[in-house]
Amino acid sequence: MSRPRIVIVGAGFAGYRAARTLSRAARGRADVTLLNPTDYFLYLPLLPQVAAGILEARRVTVSLSGTLRDVRLVLGEAGHVDLDARTVHYTDPEGGTGTLAYDRLVLAAGSVNKLLPIPGVAEHAHGFRGLPEALYLRDHVTRQIELAASGDDPATCAARCTFVVVGAGYTGTEVAAQGQLLTDALVRKHPPRRGVRPRWLLLDLAGRVLPELDRRLSDTADRVLRGRGVEVRTGTSVKEATRDGVLLTDGEFVDTRTLVWCVGVRPDPLAESLGLPMERGRLLVEPTLRVPGQPEVFACGDAAAVPDLDEPGQYTPMTAQHAWRQGKVAGQNVAASLTGGELRSYRHKDLGFVVDLGGVQAAANPLGVPLSGPLAGAVTRGYHLAAMPGNRVRVAADWLLDAVLPRQAVQLGLVRSWSVPLDTASPELVRMPDAPAGSQPGDAPAGSQQGGGPARDRPRTAPAAHPAPGPVKRPDIPSEGDQ
Repeated sequence: MSRPRIVIVGAGFAGYRAARTLSRAARGRADVTLLNPTDYFLYLPLLPQVAAGILEARRVTVSLSGTLRDVRLVLGEAGHVDLDARTVHYTDPEGGTGTLAYDRLVLAAGSVNKLLPIPGVAEHAHGFRGLPEALYLRDHVTRQIELAASGDDPATCAARCTFVVVGAGYTGTEVAAQGQLLTDALVRKHPPRRGVRPRWLLLDLAGRVLPELDRRLSDTADRVLRGRGVEVRTGTSVKEATRDGVLLTDGEFVDTRTLVWCVGVRPDPLAESLGLPMERGRLLVEPTLRVPGQPEVFACGDAAAVPDLDEPGQYTPMTAQHAWRQGKVAGQNVAASLTGGELRSYRHKDLGFVVDLGGVQAAANPLGVPLSGPLAGAVTRGYHLAAMPGNRVRVAADWLLDAVLPRQAVQLGLVRSWSVPLDTASPELVRMPDAPAGSQPGDAPAGSQQGGGPARDRPRTAPAAHPAPGPVKRPDIPSEGDQ
């Protein structure tokens, strides 16, 4: 008798934990396959530190094949799930297609940048969901400070030194906090002319930063940000974005070359394509994470609307904590379903939250105890080290080096502006142009870097001229910010 086939789609917090749980529970009695566009698990909470130059990119990535025993890794992105035939169709990084058959399916496709119908945002903003976006932002911020240091026009220099972050949740707050420290370090090496100083704006329509957290954490973050000079504007967002700046909802136009979009996330479009009952873009599941009417299909993480058993009628929020714990329950229940065991319901006990504000500052409430300052910073970093499934020594070493050595202010030029658009179903991959005629599979198109995204995310042709990654998504003709 053949061994049961288990396919897991996605290797984020939920998918990675489900794969790790199944690899231990199955113990060779099942074939576990993990389908993911990249060969690593991304520890997303530390991504702002990559953009700030504190951590190297590989520190926040954990090898899938190196840490998941008895799990087969297939590189690719799921494009279609045939529930009747029990197959998953995918596209690999070089444009080829494949099919995976399953007896049990775990959908953990995660989430992508949340878009709003605001003119110009899709064209001129960049998200912050994947490693390419973090690397792009690091290069871009460094370049703007360097260009401002050599520029002669005061207005242009001021615009280059102005950085707008939309969304004061976890990601936006940490990006603004870390970014402000980065630009302060950069201007010490490359002081802009005419006394221009970096200016960071953090915008949100909510009445306070970190609106989803305890008020005390919100007040701590607000105090730290304002103390550093970050302009925190609550009740304010972007009305329109242009190449030269953003028009705010309060009527002010801010000249800037940088718009970072952190307004939240939306479930991966794969979930909606299944044609099953949904809840605001998320796949409805039972408390056991099983999809109703599809006993062989389980879903977890951001793609699943999981009932909150402690709040009847509500669903668990789309957070890393929930995804990580749901992944474990999904793995256990899939294993139990193969042996006729009892499935357990997902129930989560809040252990507190941590928000890294850069340097020694943080806001945390472990087990409900509110902390701030260096103590909160130590707790926050300790939490991340404990939560990471790998690279702990390397991350700690980078933190130590950052504390005693100046940061390296260089542009790597690996990610171009047009390759990390805001409107993409694959923020973990750079957008690739089509290969020129006559090239072989696997060849990188001229002027591009290795890697690739699914065919639906690729432009028909590469931009005609982009000598450096631009500050925002540009048309083919290079603009002033690309010189």
